[in-house]
This record gives sequence, structure tokens and C-alpha cells, in this order.
Amino acid sequence: MEHNKLVYIASPYSGDVERNVAFAKAACRYAMKQGVTPIASHLLYPQMLDDKVPEERNLGTGMGLRILKVCDEIWVCGNELSSGMEQEIRAARRFRIPLRRVSEQEIGWGLCEAPVQKGMEMGG
Repeated sequence: MEHNKLVYIASPYSGDVERNVAFAKAACRYAMKQGVTPIASHLLYPQMLDDKVPEERNLGTGMGLRILKVCDEIWVCGNELSSGMEQEIRAARRFRIPLRRVSEQEIGWGLCEAPVQKGMEMGG
């Protein structure tokens, strides 16, 4: 199997969590289409940890930074930077990991984003 880059996906999580999770998934799909292997720790650890509990958030952040350390690149996705993303960028610089900015437009987010009405579930 051909080696491809392991890319850390950095995008917002807190705030509008539902929208931000959907965007992170779109960013990962975009990365896969570019022929890389994406990892988005903010899609993984909130499944097990409560982001609203500071100790658990810190634990998840620490594990995410451990993953970042072994990645070939970090892609900073979206048109805004959260405090968590800023922390990831600082760590990537310390680890000398190349950084790439990827806009919402490049991901095609504005084209595929559709408002979800409350009470309605999307079929899959």
C-alpha cells in the first residue's frame, strides 16, 4: 500500500457543536479526497469525555496533542480560529510540523451545508 500523509485536522469544536462536528467531518472527507489520512481528535475524544468538564477537556486536548506529534502535517480548516486551534498551531510549530490553511470554500462547505430543522433527523 502506498504511504500517504497522516494529517491532523484542526477545526472549531465548541460553540455550535452540531455545526462544527458536521464541518469537521466535511474537512476529513475533503482530506481523504486529497489522498491523505485525516485524524480529527475532536471527533473522537468528545465521544468518551465531557468537553464541558475542564479536567476531561484538558485530558482530551492532551491526547489530541500527542496524536498531532506523530502527524506529517496539520491542516487548519475553516475561516475562524478557536482557542483550541490556536493551541494546536502553537504545538505544531514546536513539533516543526508543516501547517496548511484550508478555507471553508476549499472544502466546499458553503455548497454542501444545509440548515437542519430541529426535530428532524437526516436519513443515511
